[in-house]
Amino acid sequence: MSIETTSRYSDEKLEEFRVLIHQKIEKAQHDLELIKSAYMNDLNNGTEDTSPTFKAFDEGSQVMSKESNSQLAIRQEKFIRDLKNALIRIENKTYGICRVTGKLINKKRLELVPHATLSIEAKNMQK
Repeated sequence: MSIETTSRYSDEKLEEFRVLIHQKIEKAQHDLELIKSAYMNDLNNGTEDTSPTFKAFDEGSQVMSKESNSQLAIRQEKFIRDLKNALIRIENKTYGICRVTGKLINKKRLELVPHATLSIEAKNMQK
């Protein structure tokens, strides 16, 4: 193996990661739409004709539900942004290189967490 192939992933491997990341982005965007849809549906969940006591409890849970949906949406948007940043690293051919150690991030880790920028070794150093 040449030094070039050990210091970064091959173009073929980068293409495999690109396909995986595009799939993850599509799913994440779909999930984000579901979260936003659930948030909009929370505005009117059909409790107008139920007892006032239930309605009061429901309004409390509605606020909690809106807050948790909002947090989920924010997390999902960050995940999508991180995945898009990973695509930029693929374009730059820096994808899969740990930003702390400079070593290649394990392929299995990237398959599970395709937006990872740290190797397990670097992640453990943060603890």
